[in-house]
Amino acid sequence: MAVQAHATAKYVRTSAQKAGLVLDLIRGRDVNAALATLRFARKGVARDIEKVLRSAIANASQKDGFGGDVENLFVNACYANQGPSQKRIRPAPMGRAFRVVKRTAHLTVQVAERPSLVIAPVESPAHAGGDAPKRPRGAKPKPKARARKPAAAKKKTAAAAGRKKKTAGGAKKKKTATKD
Repeated sequence: MAVQAHATAKYVRTSAQKAGLVLDLIRGRDVNAALATLRFARKGVARDIEKVLRSAIANASQKDGFGGDVENLFVNACYANQGPSQKRIRPAPMGRAFRVVKRTAHLTVQVAERPSLVIAPVESPAHAGGDAPKRPRGAKPKPKARARKPAAAKKKTAAAAGRKKKTAGGAKKKKTATKD
């Protein structure tokens, strides 16, 4: 079974929404690629997330059953939950006060070891009794051949086209103004 480990940083002085933008960049990536992404991210919270990721890597390496190769680790899950907010007051004109909310977030990063690849022979649909192989990814489907209408059906449609369509409510007549 693959080794999983996580690390959490609590009460980080940023909003969960801002941290979520950076966490979306590293979700599902290899650990080394995620560290490189965080190193060059232009958000301030990226440094805090990098610390949490390094802590999660260290936690995984201490677990029993870890293969010893950090290259096999990837970011399994990462999320930012909202922490408690500090409410402050800012003076405003005419004796009023504006509220300032200083938000905090709890950052969690979970890493897991990639399972080793086991390659099993797979039969293609053409050899397994299927009618045709699948088309390559991105290729457009071939247009289907249209069934031809018999000549009698064409005459009916041409005759029907000559007739006027009846409306459900009937046609409205225009009123003409007459002088008496």
